[in-house]
Amino acid sequence: MLEFVNVSKSYWTGQRRKVILDQASFRVELGNSLGILARNGTGKSTIISMMAGLEKPDEGYVKKTCRVSFPLGFMGGVAGSQSARENARYIAGLYGLDPDYVEAFCRWVCGLEEYFDMPLSTYSTGMKSRFSFSLLLALEFDMYLIDEGMPSTSDVEFNRKAGSILKERLEKATVIVVSHQVSTLERFCRSGAVLKDGRLTFYDTLEEARWHYEQPA
Repeated sequence: MLEFVNVSKSYWTGQRRKVILDQASFRVELGNSLGILARNGTGKSTIISMMAGLEKPDEGYVKKTCRVSFPLGFMGGVAGSQSARENARYIAGLYGLDPDYVEAFCRWVCGLEEYFDMPLSTYSTGMKSRFSFSLLLALEFDMYLIDEGMPSTSDVEFNRKAGSILKERLEKATVIVVSHQVSTLERFCRSGAVLKDGRLTFYDTLEEARWHYEQPA
């Protein structure tokens, strides 16, 4: 499970303090994929980052008793001066996996050919997205984090290959998706929550969450 206990998070914008979460307590159990609806600028990516452990709450704490992924598309932890091959083998070591397997898997999925042995700093944005996506798929988690704001790729063959693997992986895993569009959540989730003014309100069904989300402010 993934649990937030009395979590508060805010930022100073230069003019006022922007509250992302205010004393939020909730739990996401394995097997119950969750969709969080929130308008742009309300802190969707910040919540996902706290779930992954990339950001710390101002108050409270986040508890995890399962393997939670880094956000899909996240490029932290890799070195731009190193090649995709070197990064894949390094990350494999951190997770206690076979470096040969992770390297071969990433090389096959991302399809970067000779660029796989070149520094990530030479990659285009799309190439970096392909590598980070393939790296995520090489590591198996109990819970996957998806942020709609993550970079995407226009490579049709990669999208077909990676999308097929992700679909198979998510059929067995729990997913948490944050988005401002209900259609994004419908692909993965049945239950939903709405983030508004630092409050996260949960609903038994995604349809109920949609109704409350679409009400005038």
